[in-house]
Amino acid sequence: MWKQILQKRRLSLLIGALVGGFLALAFLYLQNDIHRNYLDPKIPFQIYRPPAAPDYTKADGWYLNPAHYYADPRKVDVFFVHGTSYNGGDQWLGSTTSNAIKGEVQRVQLPNYAAPFAIMGNVYAPKYRQGSLFTQLNLKEDSREARQFAYRDVSAAFAEFLKVRRGGRGFVIVGLEQGGVLASRLVRDVVANDPELKSQLVAAYFLETLVPESQFGAASATPVCLSRRQFGCVVSYVSINSGRPDVALQVLQKAVYWQGDTLQPMGSQKGVCVNPLSGIASADEVEARHSQGATNATGLEWGTEPALSVRKVSAHCLGGLLFVDKPKSPAFKDDGTWEDQRKVNAYNLFYGDLQADIQTRWQLYEATPPAG
Repeated sequence: MWKQILQKRRLSLLIGALVGGFLALAFLYLQNDIHRNYLDPKIPFQIYRPPAAPDYTKADGWYLNPAHYYADPRKVDVFFVHGTSYNGGDQWLGSTTSNAIKGEVQRVQLPNYAAPFAIMGNVYAPKYRQGSLFTQLNLKEDSREARQFAYRDVSAAFAEFLKVRRGGRGFVIVGLEQGGVLASRLVRDVVANDPELKSQLVAAYFLETLVPESQFGAASATPVCLSRRQFGCVVSYVSINSGRPDVALQVLQKAVYWQGDTLQPMGSQKGVCVNPLSGIASADEVEARHSQGATNATGLEWGTEPALSVRKVSAHCLGGLLFVDKPKSPAFKDDGTWEDQRKVNAYNLFYGDLQADIQTRWQLYEATPPAG
């Protein structure tokens, strides 16, 4: 009799676990659906009226523009395109006059992702009418059109950057997440097709961005970096927590690339992956002892050097993605709102490594006489 009772209890527990798991999955699905529905503008992009364009000849068109205050001529000029900071709702595009958008870029993205390049560079960071978070979460035509629209601002800002930059020979392009996709077209269409600009490109960094090997492979005009002692090349990666293979699948499913002047799903195309711990496009595992410093710089004032946690991060490229084992410190925990968790992390696991990378490439570029 006791055996029958135990069997019934085990069966009840098993059924309860299955039901609980089903309800948890259903809740997760519904939660994602509810959030996406809330962020959807529910208006065709073709009849949408965009916010006013920024004026890049004025200081308020930029988050950072050393040409308006002081640019060190001994440093390299860095053009930085920020990532998604506008959630969405009734608009497809974020306004460049929004204090909430400005606050997130200045509090999270500039100190974590632009600041590593400030050690060797004058950082220019334009505002632009970015596609909302909603446009990053799906491949609908309206979403892709909104993201394509944002390129016109970035292109205009880059043209102004080239006019006013104060540094010497050479420049760097850095794009983060959505900004990386936009910067990849800038490099492909503007820099690679102009011999003078191409000769001045120290490096292009597409951070947390998947770009196709077919456009930035070793044989392309602006090739993937195969060594840290190389300039005129591309560093690109999307970092994935090694314990979250489900996130890797999500990244691949929503990845896009530029086909002409339109964004198309990457599908089965292989992405470029340069391991920032080594600065090399390689599948080799780079152990944590080589890591030059992770940090959470969120909230730091511009120009403040954060404390770095060295030898804490290991990483390897697999299938075009960068799989990372990160520190278990609360400073590197992925938390915040549902929307926050779908944007770039509020910390940078490769802060010190990017500092070392730009320093090496810039010094090599400086030491190399101009061609011709």
